[in-house]
Amino acid sequence: MALGAQADSILRLVVRQGLTLTGIGLVVGLVASVWATRLMQSLLVEVPPTDVTTYAVMAGLFAVVAVVASWAPARRATQIDPVVALREE
Repeated sequence: MALGAQADSILRLVVRQGLTLTGIGLVVGLVASVWATRLMQSLLVEVPPTDVTTYAVMAGLFAVVAVVASWAPARRATQIDPVVALREE
């Protein structure tokens, strides 16, 4: 912002970076969980190893948490005056 960037573009940049990492984590996590549930199939009671509803709900929940976790600090950072931030040591 000190170099002329608008607050909304900084906000979008930070949230996009956070969601990119979240997407990668979700893909890796879903693949690992499908693999792990196949190994633990005997421990699952009345739940199929690839229960699509469970995977979808949990992936959605993680995505919502990631949006909030990315948006809140980015929003707070855009509220800071750049001159004050640059003068802080």
